[in-house]
Amino acid sequence: MTWIILLITGFLVGLLVISTGGGGAAIYLGLLTTVFHLAPASAAATSLFTAFPSLLVGAYGHYRTGQIQFKVGNQMLIAAIPATIVGALISPYIPTKTYTWLVAIILCLLGIQILINRFSRQARKPVGHPNSQAVGYGILSGLMVGVAGLSGGGPIIAGLLVLGLDMIPAAATSAYVLVGTSLVGLLFHMSANNINWGIGVSLMIGAVIGAFCAPRLLMHVDPQKMNQYVKPFIGVLVIIMALKMVI
Repeated sequence: MTWIILLITGFLVGLLVISTGGGGAAIYLGLLTTVFHLAPASAAATSLFTAFPSLLVGAYGHYRTGQIQFKVGNQMLIAAIPATIVGALISPYIPTKTYTWLVAIILCLLGIQILINRFSRQARKPVGHPNSQAVGYGILSGLMVGVAGLSGGGPIIAGLLVLGLDMIPAAATSAYVLVGTSLVGLLFHMSANNINWGIGVSLMIGAVIGAFCAPRLLMHVDPQKMNQYVKPFIGVLVIIMALKMVI
């Protein structure tokens, strides 16, 4: 019965995060620590193991629908991968409380910026040129992956929305970036042999199925309605994520 619950949970999380541009590792990390009582190191490794295959499937599905914006995505990815490596190497030496507060503050500011952009009457800024903001979001995402075992989806999707992408291309581009960062983070965390295979495999199978369905469902969604309702939801969700980190 437990494996059925894990499959369903993985499916729902995979469907949600690929549709909204997240990686899901933060959600899996919360479930693994609070519901399944895994130690933090094991939960971090297992969450990345669960999230990576679904991200790969979801990104490929988005690629086939032509929604990935490779130019801005590559800017973020090039910055994020070295940051992931650095984060993994320095993670044993960073005070957890300091890191948690720093990330929480940045995420809260990003969430507020998304809400301002959504409800502002001013036109969104174009995304077609190299942008130092994209590099900054990539670095923050990479550090989140390397240090904490998160997929780093919060800064990426928030950054893409702030830079002016609509919700569906932002979700697609985020999945593309997170494939690279999650793979690097997973390799570092796997080296410590902390993955709980029994829980991780069942969650991962469900997440892959959900990720497979997500891009196909998005093809039947009205992009304007997606922006109207989901973008503010993402903004609020990012702010809640930030508050949860410090409360």
